[in-house]
Amino acid sequence: MKTEYSLFTNKGNRPVNEDSAGFVHKGNAWCFAVCDGLGGHQKGDAASSIAVEKIKEYFLSCSDIDSFARGVIGYVQNAVINEQKKLGLVDKMKTTAVILAFDGSRGISVHTGDSRLYQFRDNEVIFQTEDHSIPQILVRMGEMDKSEIRSHPDRNKLLRAIGDDREEIKHDIFCFEVRSGDSFLLCSDGFWEPVTEEDMTGLLKNSNSPEKWLKKMSELAVKNSSGKSMDNYTAIAVTVKG
Repeated sequence: MKTEYSLFTNKGNRPVNEDSAGFVHKGNAWCFAVCDGLGGHQKGDAASSIAVEKIKEYFLSCSDIDSFARGVIGYVQNAVINEQKKLGLVDKMKTTAVILAFDGSRGISVHTGDSRLYQFRDNEVIFQTEDHSIPQILVRMGEMDKSEIRSHPDRNKLLRAIGDDREEIKHDIFCFEVRSGDSFLLCSDGFWEPVTEEDMTGLLKNSNSPEKWLKKMSELAVKNSSGKSMDNYTAIAVTVKG
């Protein structure tokens, strides 16, 4: 299947862009990643950049997407921890990560933190990752609706991130079918907070390429953030065609 994609990143109103994004492919297998260095921590931009490069490196070293998904977070965690020790910043360089890998009709997502992956089919969201955050826990407990996450005061308080000084970083892995016509969106919280799922699907319906879809969403993110301090915002849009 043919793969079309587009990548966008912007620092918003912040002095430094702590988001990183990238992609790589090997044969008919593809890997896309978005990482968001945690604000308030030192060297968040370095953490996210290291994470993306190590994700790509590990993907190229693996024989299939299943072994990649099983080992990639541990591989990236070791790289970030080693850099922390080198710079004397133990437990202070952290980043989220959301990864999409697919090979033909099989796809896998891997994520930790609150950067998200959405899968769209027939202009509907058929899958999305769940944030590792305090508001997401409240949603699971039935104490609030998921639509309230965007405005919750604790929406940026994460429960998991690469760079935590622990033996193993908890992360989620999901497997799913990939069909011709499916579209995917990987994005940092600075992107999905001002752009709702309804916005995403509406703009997808009226776009004939990932580039145009991403451009429209990026413009809407700026419009909806008017008068606010805009975070770094980053996304990769992908469409699979037969």
